[in-house]
Amino acid sequence: MTDTNDTLENFRAVIEHATARRAPLQLRGGGTKAWYGQQRVGDVLDTRAYSGIVAYDPAELVITARCGTPLADIEAALAERNQLLPFEPPYFGPGATIGGAVAAGLAGPRRSAVGAVRDFVLGAKLMDGRGHVLNFGGQVMKNVAGYDVSRMLAGSLGTLGLILEVSLKVLPQPFAELTLQFEMNAVDAVRKLNEWGGQPLPITGSAWRNDLLVIRLAGASAAIKAARVKMGGELVDAIHAAKFWHAIREQTDNFFADAGPGQALWRLAVPSTAEPHRLPGKQLIEWGGAQRWWITDADAQIVRSAARQDGGHATLFRYGEPGVGVFTPLPAPLMRIHRNLKSVFDPAGIFNPGRMYPEF
Repeated sequence: MTDTNDTLENFRAVIEHATARRAPLQLRGGGTKAWYGQQRVGDVLDTRAYSGIVAYDPAELVITARCGTPLADIEAALAERNQLLPFEPPYFGPGATIGGAVAAGLAGPRRSAVGAVRDFVLGAKLMDGRGHVLNFGGQVMKNVAGYDVSRMLAGSLGTLGLILEVSLKVLPQPFAELTLQFEMNAVDAVRKLNEWGGQPLPITGSAWRNDLLVIRLAGASAAIKAARVKMGGELVDAIHAAKFWHAIREQTDNFFADAGPGQALWRLAVPSTAEPHRLPGKQLIEWGGAQRWWITDADAQIVRSAARQDGGHATLFRYGEPGVGVFTPLPAPLMRIHRNLKSVFDPAGIFNPGRMYPEF
């Protein structure tokens, strides 16, 4: 029996034992996103022993890796073939794993241009609450109730089961890239982002804060050159640009470090055309205007009401009191679907209970 098979058997034994006792388990890789979500209870099941790239076909733009594989190893292997993970998953620490990146479902600046994590999940292997190994996606197993289960695992925070393996679509690195900046207020920035968003411009990142809008262009050299002439702006040198986008992706930019006593970092997902909010505190606008970060001491109901009025929702991302609810409460029909899925994959409710909602 190979080491990986031994690891799988260890996982199965732990899960079967926990299910028999209805004892909660924390599924964790590098733990770099352990703060994300609500309560964390139970013994830790560390996934890092199940590591390694299973298959990588640069010609087909597909990579398959085990859950405990360091995210850095994945990106290094892709970089050797001038490819990348298009959704730019944040690490939030050096120990980040690919399983944790998919389970968290978080994406970086490029998300508005290429899509979310789930859009690049082609298949997955999952161990459920009975210790069974289930194959989805490329393995052609019938999905429960017709759902695309492999993609549904993205952002599930480990509440459905232990993601053992994941297959992801990758993309070539752009031929060229440059960053422009523009001085303007929030209202003008939102309007400009929507104006540009309706044009065939190679924008792969946008961030506004402190009256400065920063835009990243990437793609063919001719397309970038034409876009720069059309858009104007001030060129940011490549070294500073790389540091800036890394800081936005990893939330090491000064904006994210300035939360004062009683303040929380909120993530608002709203239509890109929504006018900038007038909440107290400060904001950072990403994804062409569709993602708004707010550091504020405003009450949770006020923040969520502001997002709801714009047709969006708000997530308590960092620093606040989880007792107010990290994620926006779901309507009853959607909550029923979540509960039903949870009961199918995790009948004893052992996987990360309460991590997303108190109900499961």
